[in-house]
Amino acid sequence: MKIAVTGATGFVGGAVAKAAEARGWEVVRFARRAGAGLNYWDLTGLPPAQLPGVDAVVHAGAHVSDWGDPGLFHRANVLGTRAVAEAYAGTRLVHISSSSVYPWWEPCVNRAEDEVAARHLNAYGRSKALADVEARRHGNAVALRPHGIYGPGDRTLLPRLVSNVRRGRLLSVGHARVKHQLTHVDNLTRTVLSACESEVRGAVNVGDAEPVELGSVLRQVLDFSGHAGVPITYLPEPAAMALARALEVVSSVRGRPPMLTRYAVSQLGRERTYRLDRLRGELGIEPISTTVLDAGKWLKHGA
Repeated sequence: MKIAVTGATGFVGGAVAKAAEARGWEVVRFARRAGAGLNYWDLTGLPPAQLPGVDAVVHAGAHVSDWGDPGLFHRANVLGTRAVAEAYAGTRLVHISSSSVYPWWEPCVNRAEDEVAARHLNAYGRSKALADVEARRHGNAVALRPHGIYGPGDRTLLPRLVSNVRRGRLLSVGHARVKHQLTHVDNLTRTVLSACESEVRGAVNVGDAEPVELGSVLRQVLDFSGHAGVPITYLPEPAAMALARALEVVSSVRGRPPMLTRYAVSQLGRERTYRLDRLRGELGIEPISTTVLDAGKWLKHGA
């Protein structure tokens, strides 16, 4: 099996490339920078003049941030996805989408693979929704929708949670018992490789075996990352949303990212759980349970 991976130097793309090679597959790595073993492809620009033939292309490249220039998100995520789909029009396409395509204004409770929401809190969510649609227009594509990807190589989720420790206390939003269905990167890479070989089309939710309570995960992350005993303070979701809105207004004037965004509040402070029937039944993946036992090693390595 020979696959191409966009965003191959990123968290997800790099994990997919390594997992594929461990299985004995040949991998063509695309990235925004040239280097040993890398093929240059800036998704905001034109695709390479010559593309190697592959059995499947995994589109993991994306511009990911809570805040930023809407034009950049659109070029990288929407037009970039369109370019990948057109460049590999006759090839199996596995698109890494996001659970952020679902409605932000309501909890996701055992949500099935519904159509993407029509309105979003930020340019990232909007661009991922449009990219999801672009990918599924391809004749042979599956859009994978994980929530809260974490694990070895994570540079965002767990490091960001730990960075919220201020004056000996962790600040979070919502409440300790709000449920989330996180996605260990191993669950995602196994799903990606299965999707490369399958004929499953449309959207597929990806997540760990069962939902977990936010407070339990935060406590484990703190304990296993050298912050045992640090108390957790939860800002109620309505208050957090109001604070984030005010911070966004100030940031729009100052031109600097806010410390808290409404997008972050909506993703963390409300239940986010998903049906995994297609993952299990059609892609044949039985996901592992949420585990952050090695969080200390991941965070130390990421730092």
